[in-house]
Amino acid sequence: MDPATEAFVAHRNLLFTVAYEMLGSVADAEDVLQETWLRWGTVDLATVRNQRAFLVRITTRLALDRLRVLGRRKESYVGPWLPEPLLTAPDVAEDVELADSVSMAMLLVLETLAPTERAVFVLHEVFDLNYVEIAGAIGKSHAAVRQIAYRARAHVAARRPRDVISQADTRAALEAFQRAVETGDLQSLVDILAPDVVALTDGGGVKQAALRPIVGVSKVAQGLAIGLKNFGLNDSLEPVQINGCPGLIVRRDGEIDAVIAIRMDGGLITGLYGVRNPAKLSRIKQETVLAR
Repeated sequence: MDPATEAFVAHRNLLFTVAYEMLGSVADAEDVLQETWLRWGTVDLATVRNQRAFLVRITTRLALDRLRVLGRRKESYVGPWLPEPLLTAPDVAEDVELADSVSMAMLLVLETLAPTERAVFVLHEVFDLNYVEIAGAIGKSHAAVRQIAYRARAHVAARRPRDVISQADTRAALEAFQRAVETGDLQSLVDILAPDVVALTDGGGVKQAALRPIVGVSKVAQGLAIGLKNFGLNDSLEPVQINGCPGLIVRRDGEIDAVIAIRMDGGLITGLYGVRNPAKLSRIKQETVLAR
């Protein structure tokens, strides 16, 4: 490979992860990578002191442009919009910080940030870029980036789970979910739902899903009871790693129908996320490599 191609390939998984964490969409992240590659091909490598930082800068700027377009698309989206889930390898879960940053729960928290705040938080907190590098990536001054980082950290801290949840605890909660579905014993699942649990289902207007968040243990339990009745003999639940955390794939007649992820806090499930939109399930058939 020529030097430019070699450098891009070496950092490709990192660049995809940056774009995905900023966008929550695989298709958009891949488009950003393609544009990054085209821009990178026009760069004089002799002028680049840090290839990793330079590539991240290109990717970040393109992702910010795409994020604003994506925001307008979300405004007309049918029902709740959830990030596109990824089937990830076990090594992602071993990197605790990376797994936390790409979890469905964290991606939903990042959705509440303004585009520039999201970029600064992701680049500094997840990928350890310093303020000078981030300033070059987003076109802001060093002082402005420092202030944005402060606001973003405070915003995320107020909304992320208060406790550090182990993979084992999350897996145990999902096993209870799986048992409830397979045995019809809903009570064992209700026992681990927080009183203010929120369930979000993303059908994208293509598959049946609740058009609004379902809030509260009683309403969520009612929705789960309906789901249990519709679970047939040819349906199954498969434990997997989704976005670096334990999750479940729902199969109907052998075909992928949905992906389920959860958020836990205080030992209870506070968030249930079900993605059914077929356009968002393309990366569930094979593992996606993430890096930082």
